[in-house]
Amino acid sequence: MTTTSRPLPSATPAPSPITHPFPIAGRSARHAVLGLLVAAAGLAGGGARLGAQEPGAAPGLPIAIETPVPAGVTYGGDVPSPLDVLGYRIGERHTLPHEVVDYFRRVAASSPRVVVEEHGRTYEGRPLIHAIVTSPANHARLEEIRRANLRLSDAPETVSDAELAGMPAVAYMNYSIHGNEASGTEASLLTLYHLAAGQGGPVDAVLEDVVVIINPMLNPDGRDRFTDWANRNRGGVPVADPQDREHDEAWPGGRTNHYWFDLNRDWLPLVHPESRGRVAVYHRWRPQVLTDYHEMGSENTYFFMPGHAGRTNPFTPAINQALTAEMATYHARLLDRIGSLYYTAEGYDDFYYGKGSTFPDVQGTVGILFEQASSRALERETQNGVLTYAFTIRNQFTASLSTLEATVAMRERLLRYQRDFYAEADGWARSHPVKGYVVSVSGDRTRAQALAALLQSHRVDVYDLARDVEADGVRFRAGEAYVVPVAQPQARFIASVMEPMTEFEDSLFYDVSTWTLPLAYGVRYAELDGDPRRLLGQPLPPVAADGGALVGGEAAYAYLMPWDRYFAPRALYRLQAAGILARVMTSSFSADVAGRVVEFAPGTIVVPVIQPDVDAAAVHGAVVEAVGADQVRVYATGTGLTAGGYDLGSRSAGVLERPRIALLTGEGTSSYDAGATWHLLSERFRIPVSLLDVGAVGDAELGRYNTLVLAGGSYRGLDADAVRRWVRGGGRIVAMGDAVAWLDGAELLDAEPRPLDVDSLVAGKAWADLQDARGAQVIGGAILRVLLDTTHPVAYGYDETVAVFRQGEHAYEITDRPGTTVGVYAPAPVVSGYASAPRRQQLAGSAAVIAERVGRGAIVAFMDQPNFRGFWYGTNGLFLNAVFFGGIL
Repeated sequence: MTTTSRPLPSATPAPSPITHPFPIAGRSARHAVLGLLVAAAGLAGGGARLGAQEPGAAPGLPIAIETPVPAGVTYGGDVPSPLDVLGYRIGERHTLPHEVVDYFRRVAASSPRVVVEEHGRTYEGRPLIHAIVTSPANHARLEEIRRANLRLSDAPETVSDAELAGMPAVAYMNYSIHGNEASGTEASLLTLYHLAAGQGGPVDAVLEDVVVIINPMLNPDGRDRFTDWANRNRGGVPVADPQDREHDEAWPGGRTNHYWFDLNRDWLPLVHPESRGRVAVYHRWRPQVLTDYHEMGSENTYFFMPGHAGRTNPFTPAINQALTAEMATYHARLLDRIGSLYYTAEGYDDFYYGKGSTFPDVQGTVGILFEQASSRALERETQNGVLTYAFTIRNQFTASLSTLEATVAMRERLLRYQRDFYAEADGWARSHPVKGYVVSVSGDRTRAQALAALLQSHRVDVYDLARDVEADGVRFRAGEAYVVPVAQPQARFIASVMEPMTEFEDSLFYDVSTWTLPLAYGVRYAELDGDPRRLLGQPLPPVAADGGALVGGEAAYAYLMPWDRYFAPRALYRLQAAGILARVMTSSFSADVAGRVVEFAPGTIVVPVIQPDVDAAAVHGAVVEAVGADQVRVYATGTGLTAGGYDLGSRSAGVLERPRIALLTGEGTSSYDAGATWHLLSERFRIPVSLLDVGAVGDAELGRYNTLVLAGGSYRGLDADAVRRWVRGGGRIVAMGDAVAWLDGAELLDAEPRPLDVDSLVAGKAWADLQDARGAQVIGGAILRVLLDTTHPVAYGYDETVAVFRQGEHAYEITDRPGTTVGVYAPAPVVSGYASAPRRQQLAGSAAVIAERVGRGAIVAFMDQPNFRGFWYGTNGLFLNAVFFGGIL
């Protein structure tokens, strides 16, 4: 993490010696000062323009709508306003990412209240920044404040109520994680200006009582895509017509990051640099309040937490929701005064811990989601009148002020809540039935290490297994496994991410219903119901992937690479890209390695030393590089004659063709699914992939590719005839999720649907209950068990069962054609998450993976998403098997 800070002015006085780290006197009067807004601008009814500029806008707040200022606040001094730097009032255009960064740095250079730090870079190289805003006196002892704040979670028993009374709170304010939900970032500019230039009691109270961390844009790459579209497709006069080009972004839109991921689902998995950076800031400061500013459909009003009462994660303490509800009264009061409509406790929930507003709820922080009806453009027609960009910004700015007001007023209780949350961790862990988890690293070592590293990123202590233990019928050996005890400060967090969940109070979820990490990473693990302390060895240092080995030295005849490590496909592609030919063994065999016989499973890669175009020294060098970079095990042998099974030159051991991949993108495809596959291939496995728009397929030179990936979507507009000709001529298709339905409709895959008649299930329901009754039949995200044919190339490297992530309701019968059904859902398919009884019955025994020949080509169809959100490591290998071994089917 790269950090740059503006030094504090040399004139800043040094802190005087004190006997208590935080002075207590003089606070109570300020707590009543912040927040009364002056009379608000009235909103006309009917067809009025919501947010139109009115005369007499408050001086000092450069926004294109009348925006009340807290009573007693004026603006002045040397701090530049957004108007001074940008040349326009906020709301008159969409501010570009580099302009946001420039403004924040300009303010930091002019104000002793503000320091700007960089916590990362995006894939496209844009800086990820945050501002730390507090009084100059607090800045002078900022590290002291931070360390004292960490004691609330690290050593809560050492923090007394008297000390809490003198401690500042920390508020982490996050804006516009979705790039085309742009009003939040604009509001962050006003919030920064308000705190940096504001003079008067309300601002002073915030600066003295709170360390405010402002992250103005959590997704600069997506925002750049959106703001460029909006500003380039606008004329001299704003157009409110929703059909106007400015309102209709081209695919994939600006919501997502560079690889088209929804970053608001990545707070927990930490797949992307944007997430790793902002969560590192979170853990460095451990705030008491975290806010998350979004937009929603234009016909809505304004939402803020608490969410739906029945859909709160059971690991979230009740007091968390009570504090959230109390803070809601502050938001309501300020929004009432400007006449803005709003709602709470419906539509959104606090269940999935991978969202920004819910992630902090299991870590002693109050997380709050704000959702503003979106204008997208500068103006938009709605049923409530013309909604303007300036109006949406004003609501977000108002909610920022109400958050700060509430944080000041509730400061001691918020601090006490976080302290008590961690003070109760040991007791909570003692009462929890699961006491710890043991995870093997003797299977796919890389996946197990990736899980350990992720847990460590979330302040979870991981220990080496000190002695052998048997759990769930599995023997875990010392030195070949690690232990995660629940009894540690992150106890609730650990339980929430490690254990399956199958019982739910509600059947509706805003996002997924489960995310059990050991199942996601595909590791062999077990729960421990006894005290794990006797099993604990040394705490693991920061975990990095290792374990590569070249056994037998430089080979005289061939190198053998088992297909049992996560990055084996990357190693294979590395060799192929160097011009080295490789073969795959389709059955088990044994071979002599340095004088001993070693057993090898199907899928083992054979790399002959003698190559047509690469000399032996270069082959050896490439193998050594793969061992180190890709953490694979490679064995050297001096003969092609095996000790058992087929010989290395067997006619069944086909030469593998180097993948030449086209990923179908554009209108008619899911940007989420396409992005997950693009990221996996390009970023993680370093395999080039061509992005080919659906509409271009008919005229494209498809012969350039041997693999087409249909990651998900409707594929409307895809030229089925062109695809059929290409496949029958020798091409391979890998299809996932709802792309399977397109294959079926195009008569490329003979798969019989197994439907579920939802109408019959909701028959007789009252009109008011229909929506929820239908929603109960939706699988928004559950983990299912699949039984694999491990002799099939698509299942090489896997055990007989695998956990897959299921979204969607489609199901298909297993085929009666021998050798085509690779995976079948287990008779009791759901391992974790919600699926109704009819859905479970529909899926049980149905096809999960189908692979079949089509002419001279082949199709592999996955009913689920093996690359789900970039963190479902456990099934990435199935997809990559389809890519690398599709030619030998």
